[in-house]
Amino acid sequence: MRRMRNAKIIATLGPASTSPDMIEKLFMAGADVFRLNFSHGTHAEHQARYDSIRAVEAKVQRPISVLADLQGPKLRVGNFAGGAVMLDDGASFRLDLSDKMGTATRAPLPHPEVFAALSEGTELLLDDGKIRLLVERHGADFAETRVLVGGELSSHKGVNVPGAVLPISPLTPKDIADLAFAVEMGADWIALSFVQRSSDVAEARSRIQATGRPGVRLLSKLEKPAAIDHLDDIIDLSDAVMVARGDLGVECPPETVPILQKRIVAACRKVGKPVVVATQMLDSMVHLPAPTRAEASDVATAVYDGADAVMLSAETAAGRYPVGAVTIMDRIIQQVERDEHYHVITAASRSQPENTTRDAISAAARQVAHTLKAAAVVTYTSSGSTTLRAARERPEQPIVSLTADIDVARQLALVWGAHTVQTDEVHNFSEMVSKAILMAQREGFAAIGDRIVITAGVPFGCSGTTNILRVAEISEDGE
Repeated sequence: MRRMRNAKIIATLGPASTSPDMIEKLFMAGADVFRLNFSHGTHAEHQARYDSIRAVEAKVQRPISVLADLQGPKLRVGNFAGGAVMLDDGASFRLDLSDKMGTATRAPLPHPEVFAALSEGTELLLDDGKIRLLVERHGADFAETRVLVGGELSSHKGVNVPGAVLPISPLTPKDIADLAFAVEMGADWIALSFVQRSSDVAEARSRIQATGRPGVRLLSKLEKPAAIDHLDDIIDLSDAVMVARGDLGVECPPETVPILQKRIVAACRKVGKPVVVATQMLDSMVHLPAPTRAEASDVATAVYDGADAVMLSAETAAGRYPVGAVTIMDRIIQQVERDEHYHVITAASRSQPENTTRDAISAAARQVAHTLKAAAVVTYTSSGSTTLRAARERPEQPIVSLTADIDVARQLALVWGAHTVQTDEVHNFSEMVSKAILMAQREGFAAIGDRIVITAGVPFGCSGTTNILRVAEISEDGE
């Protein structure tokens, strides 16, 4: 009988993983979703990678999801004469809107919105927190600071303003152009960077709905402390959430990041929204053929917490061992999911069903599948809602998700436990049961004598109407 992994793997494509052959190898090693990072590369390069993904999809006959990750409003200092300067601890340092080349005493910061958000005593973090400045005096176009932690500062290094909600849109002109291109290209998910509040998500949603493909899903990346203050509202307006620990780890004390990770994962699981844990999960594999024990534990922790997916960034985009990184991540996930303690944790962290018919049916399907030791839970879905509710329950059995919509099939590749198959529409109850039996067998999840639990919504084709549950036994005549 076929085994499958529940937690999914997202692999970022880049210079080390551009060729069609490498993309196929990454998929065969276990990648479920491919991330196109729009912080790097041209539209033509992303289009070529997308076309290669779809060629692999056609070859393997499995829906593959494409995540287009927007760069977002990354704040950076300007240029320095000579390329870099050394800032000494305790020195004075000025930031301003002037476009003059930077020196050891001042630097251009072409972001008036930063100055608008400052107050006396605000800390500024430069170069991923390696340099720390304390604001002593500020105005609409400048900030006089004291260097708390010095070091070398070079041109175009990033600037973070922890604790401040910046009056900026999450979508720069570049992001707006990239979003339109990604949607037209065929991306299944759009990842929104540097989300601060729910209105950021609403703005991106309106942009997507104005395209010709309003069903494209939106994933909000949580990498600003301000977003945690609006966590429930952001989750409510998003289709999925990512714990983006890179910038989050810069702006938050490092000891708080694991706690925030658990909090975000738990909040998403409670409402049945997919959640991704990302950044530096197997970072040493950018250069080495094996991860550290700490990195393996980090991946395992995300799986134990119940994350829908874990993500590889530079490991597959620019690393020396992209296939090895996916392979090892796959092995870690499978090892965790075979652990008896994993099932105990999953059961203990399961939320009570919400007071809706679809949740009652989904919870009952999980319980019935457990009691009968069923081979699989089979869901029929037009929008993905039935499968998402089934995944929220974290059943012991694989979820075989059947849909006629290829876009939905691809989007569900990100969802915990979902093995999605695009199939023809069904028109009546009897046809639904026959199709569920056929697909559970064909996909290798059930055999003659097994029972499967089927959930769907009637009338067929209506979104969010999960309202029936059926148990079917697979016999030799297929009934």
